[in-house]
Amino acid sequence: MEILDLRHFAALDLRPLLDDEIAVWARLLTWDYRGSAEMILRYVDSKILPGYAAIERGQIFGYTFFVYEGNKGVIGDLYVTNGSRLPDPRGVERQLLTHVIETLQQSPGIHRIEAQLLAYESDVVAGPFLQEHFRQHKRLFMVLPLAQPPAPVPPQSENEMEIRRWTESDYQAAAALITSAYRGHVDAEINDQYRSLSGSLRFLNNIVRFPGCGVFDADSSFVAVHKRTRTLAGLILCSRVREDVGHVTQVCVLPEFRSLGLGRALIAATVETLRQRHFTLLSLTVTEANQNAVALYQRLGFTTQRVFDAFVWEDGRR
Repeated sequence: MEILDLRHFAALDLRPLLDDEIAVWARLLTWDYRGSAEMILRYVDSKILPGYAAIERGQIFGYTFFVYEGNKGVIGDLYVTNGSRLPDPRGVERQLLTHVIETLQQSPGIHRIEAQLLAYESDVVAGPFLQEHFRQHKRLFMVLPLAQPPAPVPPQSENEMEIRRWTESDYQAAAALITSAYRGHVDAEINDQYRSLSGSLRFLNNIVRFPGCGVFDADSSFVAVHKRTRTLAGLILCSRVREDVGHVTQVCVLPEFRSLGLGRALIAATVETLRQRHFTLLSLTVTEANQNAVALYQRLGFTTQRVFDAFVWEDGRR
C-alpha cells in the first residue's frame, strides 16, 4: 500500500471511492453526501486539494484531505473502504492520519489543528491524534424523528421576545451573538472561529453559502429578537442534508437571555416548520460535556445515534 499526494490524482480516480462514501453517509447519518463529494472532486480535478490517497495496484482504497485557514489546519475528511478487498482498513486509516498530521505540524505558520470525523465512532481513529498529544472531546450525533408528536413547549416571555425567520441582514448581529454566546465555552475550544467576530463571520459564511454541511435552509432557520432593545438574543440555523432531513448547524442564546426558554422555542419553531414541509428527521451535534444542552435535547425527544470525536492540537512552543 502506497500513500501518495492527493494532488497526483484526478476526479475520475477518486469517484468510485467517493461513491462508496456517499453510501456510508446515507446509511450511518441519513445524509446525502453527494453535494460534498462533487465539491471534493472539483477541487481534486483542479489539483488544489491538499491530502493523501492510499493506493495499491493502481486503485485508491482511502483518502484524507485538509485545508489551511490562516495559522490553523483543519482535517476535512477521512474515508477508507472497509470491503473485503482491503485486509486492514484500520491500518490504512492510521497511515493516512499520520501523514496528514505530520504534514500540518511541519507546515510553516501552522500552530493549531482541528478535526471532527463524524462518520467514525469515538476512539476508532484516536490513536494517531493522541500519540501527537491532541485533546479529545466526545461529541454526540442526536436525531429527532419528526413523525412523533412534538414535546410540549412551555410559554416564554412572549411580550419580550419576537421569533422570526433568518434574513441575510442578520449576518453581522448573528456573528456578534455567536462570539458572545461561546465565550469561555467548551465549543470555542473545539472550534476557534467562535472566539472572534471575524471567525464567527467565516463560520456563518461556510454554513450559509457552502454545501459542506448540507444546503442552508432559510425557511427553517430563526432568530429571537428582544423587542425593546432589538438585540439578537438567540438563533437557530438549519440545513437540508437530505431532501427530507434537516440538520441544526447552530443554535445559541446570549447568556443574559438563557432563563427564558429561548433555546427550546427556537428548536420548536424549526421542528414545526420542517413538519409542515413533510421532513422526516432532524439531527444535530452537541459536545457531551455541554450537559445542559444535552439534557434539553433529550427532553425535546432527541436520542443519541452515535458518539464521535473532535480533536484539537496547539503548538506548545508558541
